[in-house]
Amino acid sequence: MFCDVPANAVFSLPDLDSVLEAPVYLDKQGFGSTLNLMLRHEDVGADWSEVERLVEIHTTAEKEINIALTGKYTKLVDSYISVKESLNHSAAHNNVKININFISTEEYEENPEKLLNLNKYDGVIVPGGFGTRGAEGKIAVIKYLRENKIPFLGICYGFQLATIEYARNMCNLTDANSTEINPKTSHPVIDILPDQKDIIDMGGTMRLGQHKILLEKDSKFEKIYGSTVIYERHRHRYEVNPEYIETLKSKGLIFSGKSEDGIRMETLELPDHPCFIAVQFHPEFQSRPVKPSPPYFEFIKAASKSV
Repeated sequence: MFCDVPANAVFSLPDLDSVLEAPVYLDKQGFGSTLNLMLRHEDVGADWSEVERLVEIHTTAEKEINIALTGKYTKLVDSYISVKESLNHSAAHNNVKININFISTEEYEENPEKLLNLNKYDGVIVPGGFGTRGAEGKIAVIKYLRENKIPFLGICYGFQLATIEYARNMCNLTDANSTEINPKTSHPVIDILPDQKDIIDMGGTMRLGQHKILLEKDSKFEKIYGSTVIYERHRHRYEVNPEYIETLKSKGLIFSGKSEDGIRMETLELPDHPCFIAVQFHPEFQSRPVKPSPPYFEFIKAASKSV
């Protein structure tokens, strides 16, 4: 049986409050016990105290922060749903309310003076993505955040563009780029590694799924995760070109996380910045309401300090 849905119907995903509250209400109405009985499982009562505490914080926190999410899919904000919810998870654990503003980076390419508007945000995130559209705007955003000490978190493509920005403006490699954006760049600081170039199928060149990452002892990321060994999920093709790593490091950029074989750069950070961090992986894929992603948590913590 099908139901009639008006052509102009608008659907939206539930917000964090309702997602968190729903299982609590169902359990209080006996749903959990009924389900256990039907499945012939032992009826062990669930502890919802932590979830209830997070809902309380999310709805009553007095401190508010404003975060800008700068990308190119901003007309369909659900494109960034996992990023959005990861920010919400970390906001609750930092005891703050969060206002997320979605901004197209193309507007910075057309009107660079609009970069000044970034001053009104407590932190800015440059998420993942593919392709050339809006890339130069993202690079301009990253440069502004670095120079003006505004908390920054780069995810996947944001990590790659942060590397490009640093190569251009701190290493004097003015033509630095990714071969995804400019295949003819004279300084391909982001490129497909040689062992992948002969693979024709795009899916074959993707680095997918969970991979082991080694973090340098006493680095910012080691403190963020509380460990020198982590596992995070990936979805990308391009990498930091090994030929440029020493040049970037000599000018102060720290690649604190690497793949197990030491070839792929996984995290970057700047020591003289309140929060300038970026990761090649997608930590939002493992963020949960009761266990927020460590990089997102660190980013929101830094943003909260600026209020």
